[in-house]
Amino acid sequence: MVLGAEQRVAAGDARQDHIRAIAKRDLTVIEPQPSTHIAALAARGLRLNPVGAAGRADAIVVAVKPQTAPEALAEIGALVAPGAVVVSIMAGRTLGFLADALPAGTAIVRAMPNTPAAIGRGITVAVPNPRVTPAQRELAHRLLAATGAVEWIGDEGLMDAVTAVSGSGPAYVFLLAESLARAGEKAGLPAGLAAGLARATVSGAGELLHRSPLAAATLRHNVTSPGGTTAAALDVLMAADGLDAVMERAVAAATRRGRELAG
Repeated sequence: MVLGAEQRVAAGDARQDHIRAIAKRDLTVIEPQPSTHIAALAARGLRLNPVGAAGRADAIVVAVKPQTAPEALAEIGALVAPGAVVVSIMAGRTLGFLADALPAGTAIVRAMPNTPAAIGRGITVAVPNPRVTPAQRELAHRLLAATGAVEWIGDEGLMDAVTAVSGSGPAYVFLLAESLARAGEKAGLPAGLAAGLARATVSGAGELLHRSPLAAATLRHNVTSPGGTTAAALDVLMAADGLDAVMERAVAAATRRGRELAG
């Protein structure tokens, strides 16, 4: 659980990627079993497990496993001061669940990030409850933008589909790299070479997609020569029972599971 006291957020440009940096002195972390990374940040100025500091927080970011939510929220409830916004990144835990577990009238933002947040290239989708003010929404946006892009929605019912596409999506991309490597092996490439080619191709294509203003379909078309090798492969991948059909079933399955977990 991360508690931000009097948050002040500054735009960081050292990596020229516009990721927002948050001053360590403005953050408090409450973590019973801090990792070595958190301990190292504490040695550089991050406040770790202080006594009596939480009540001054402008924002409380709840970053615990969903199954531990009831216990964690029971403790957090006592720390929510008037005017504070609670930002939850727990998968499957709805605004209604959070509102029932926290003090009446709490401003709450439910957010779904994804794992590329670890390198500042994530994307988070957030939805506020009616108690969130414009200033609180801006504060939540700045906190979430520290890990990448942020999108806002007004319909919480879309969060299960969001989770299925972007929250779970990195796993689909990693599987693509695995599958491409296996296919390369079956085509005769040494295992190490196949894995290296697949990894570099997926990551490089992803970076090109990130940097290019062109649509994904245009980039695909640009690399596809009529009657060539890429076209032959795409005839398979774009068949009626090809990648679109498989991806639709996968996203639908993940969406259903998200609804089941939310109750």
